[in-house]
This record gives sequence, C-alpha cells and structure tokens, in this order.
Amino acid sequence: MAEGMTSMKFKNSIQARLVRNFILIILISVLAFEALLIYFTRFYFYNNVESILTNQIKTASDFYTRYFSDVPLDVNIMDNADLFWKQTTGQVQIVKNNGEVLLDSQGLEWGEYVSGNDFKQAQQGKKGVWIGKLNNSSEHIMIVSYPLKSDTEQVGVVRFITSLKDVDKIIFNISMIFIVIGIVVILVAGTISIALAHSIIHPLKNVTGAAELMAEGNLDVRINKSRNDEIGKLSDTLNYMASEIQKRERIKNDFISTVSHELRTPLTSIKGWANTIIDDDYSDREILSDGLNIIVKESDRLTDMVEELLDFSRFVSGNVELKKEKTDVCLIIKHLEKQMSDRAKKEKISFSVSCEKMPNVELDRNRITQLLINLLGNAFNFTPQNGKVSLISFLENENIVFRVEDTGCGISPEELPLVTEKFYKGKSSNSHTGLGLSICDEIVKLHNGSLDIQSELNKGTIVTVRIPFGG
Repeated sequence: MAEGMTSMKFKNSIQARLVRNFILIILISVLAFEALLIYFTRFYFYNNVESILTNQIKTASDFYTRYFSDVPLDVNIMDNADLFWKQTTGQVQIVKNNGEVLLDSQGLEWGEYVSGNDFKQAQQGKKGVWIGKLNNSSEHIMIVSYPLKSDTEQVGVVRFITSLKDVDKIIFNISMIFIVIGIVVILVAGTISIALAHSIIHPLKNVTGAAELMAEGNLDVRINKSRNDEIGKLSDTLNYMASEIQKRERIKNDFISTVSHELRTPLTSIKGWANTIIDDDYSDREILSDGLNIIVKESDRLTDMVEELLDFSRFVSGNVELKKEKTDVCLIIKHLEKQMSDRAKKEKISFSVSCEKMPNVELDRNRITQLLINLLGNAFNFTPQNGKVSLISFLENENIVFRVEDTGCGISPEELPLVTEKFYKGKSSNSHTGLGLSICDEIVKLHNGSLDIQSELNKGTIVTVRIPFGG
C-alpha cells in the first residue's frame, strides 16, 4: 500500500511531469528529424537513379533522331534494336504512339499495350517518370519514358525500366543507422532530462520543506539560497516573509504587553481610589472629591484607549466608510486651536495655528479632525516645556496640505520608517498603544492622500499630510 502511494505521488509530481514532457518533446523532435532524414535520403538516391536513366534515355533518343529518323520506326527497331539497350542495363521498351509495344528487351509479347502516366507524359513530348510496384511484386521499379522523334514528328516512345531493389536496400541500411542514432539520442537526452528535472525539483523540495516548517510555526528556519533564478527569488521571498512575520509577531506581543500595562495603570488607580473612598466611609469631602476626579480622569484615559483600539479594529477590517461633506477647513483649524490651547498653556508649550483661505472641500470632517488631533497629540507628547508646536493648512498643487511641526525630541533614522506600522512603539514613545500614527495613515489613505514624516533627533519633527482637492 505504501509503495503504491509513493508510486502515485511520483506519477503526479512535478519531476515526473517534467521528465514526461522533456521525453515527449525529444521523441517528437527526433521522430520528425528521422522522418525528414529518411525522406531526403530516399529522394537523393531515387533522384540519382532518375538522373542516370534520363541521361541514358536522352542519349538513345537523340542518337535515333540524328541517324535513323529517315527509316520507319517498325523497320528501324528490327534492324537496330541494340541501339537502345546498349545504353542501359535495365529493361527497354519501344512503344508506338498508340501504346502498342514494338520491342521489349525482356520478351514482352508483340502487340501488348501500355498506358501508364509516364507514357502519357511522353506522348505529349515530355519526359515521364513512374515509381511503384509492378504486377503485385514487392520490388520497387522506376520507369522513365521519353519521346522518339523523326525530324519534328514524334513517332513513338522509348521506356527504360530499372529495379530499385539495390537502392532500397541501401536506403534501408542508412535508415537503420539513423534509427539507431535516434534511439541513442533519445536515451541520452532522456537521461539528461531526468538530471535536469532533478536539478530543478531538488531546490524546490528544499523550499517546500522549509515552507512547511514555517507553516507549522517554526519561523526561525531559513532557506539556503543556492541560485539566482526564480527559485532563488522564491527563497528570498519566503525568508523575507518569515522575518516580517517574526518582526510583526514581536511588535504584536510588545503591543499586547504595552496595552495590558496601560490598561492596568488606570484600572489600578480607579480601584485604589474607590477602595480609599469606601474605607474613609465618605466622611472626608476632600478625599472624596480628589478620588472622584482621579476616577473620572482615569476613566477618560481608558475610554480614549478603547476608542483607539476600536478605531484600529475598524480600519483593519475595512469597515470604515467616509462620510464626506462640504467642509470649511479653517473652521476645523480654529476648533483645534481652542481645544489644544489649554493643554499648551498647562505644559508651557507655544502653540500656533495658521489657515490659508480656501473654498469648501469634500472631506470627512470627523476623520480629518481625528487625524489632526492625533498628530497634535503626538507633537505635544514629545515636546518639552518652552518648546513649540504649530499647525498650518494651505493649498498646494490642487492638494490640501496640513502640516504639524514641533521642536520635540525627534525620531531616530532607524525608527522613522516604522512609526506608521501597526502596533509599533518607539523606544521613547509616550503614546499609549502605538496605534495613533497607524490610524492617521489609514485615514489619509481613505482620502487618497499621502502622509510624510521628516524628523531629526533633538531638533523636532514635521508631519505633512496632502489630500487631493475634493478628497
């Protein structure tokens, strides 16, 4: 049973199909080439025999026309028959124009008639040739017919007939040599095709084995690249895929750990103050007031984190649909100025906004507001006291541009390409979940725009969002 399954797997394998296809192509090619070789060999030898007979028969016909054309054909044949068969070792026939045989070197009876195609062509003054088997014989013969003329008048036809037995034997022997060579070529090419198929399949088996291990969860395995062809490229792709999965797995685990920690902190604070209030038996108004304020503040923090997670989940699942409407961008900017000014004062950060006058545009007002709040939130988080944060908006080449600039700690060149990736948090990140910029990037993409981040350590960051006019 196991042997049968192994045999079935081999029959259905790529290697078996490659070998079958290689051998089929080789077989068809060799057979076609053999057929052409045998055909041209036969054509060459038969053409040589025809040329010899043609030269002999033309010599006899010309000789007759030159020296015996003044005597009737019947009389001439009786007196000068040897004129014709001296020219050839084959059979000779002299035939009247009506097909009646006057002379046959092999004893065909007088009065017999012939009507072959070669004779009909000779009747019309042309050379006629016929190749075939006569009287159910297995032996091939060739007949060449040529007109006999007296002055300008055709008086009969001369036919030279020869056996092709010896020629066929030579052709057969040569054909056998070709066939043997063809068999050797097929065997050698078949062996080479098996080796070639193995050279293709062996690396594929290594790639397949490594891919199966990756699928089982062993992402540490790597494929040794041994060639720079498509298989090598596939190896690079699978190795890159495994590295990316590992990297994203680490980022996801870090994210889960970070979120768990971020959620635990406000929950611990809420629970601790709730217990303090209960233990105090609600008697101290100051403790009660402070506790409730902290509980509200931590609850808001929890709500913000949960909302961020829910937003991220919607974006990932593709369930976010923009609700575009005619929007005055400057009103959004003014609203954000009022909303963020109190925080700027508390954190002693200089905050400025600027908006170029522009027509109302089709945007999702809430999502753009969310985008800018996230960008400004990051800018404030990373900017120390006495630093600066600015938000400006203007038109540029049929794009609406939002630019958030800060004088904060900046982002290292190593981290800069990663900051918009899902779950990513920088080493010095003050964000709660590491999803803020990822959500921003998704909002911009939904508006068919682009998000560009330029940053320099200890000097600050500039985030530029470009959205096509009309969203």
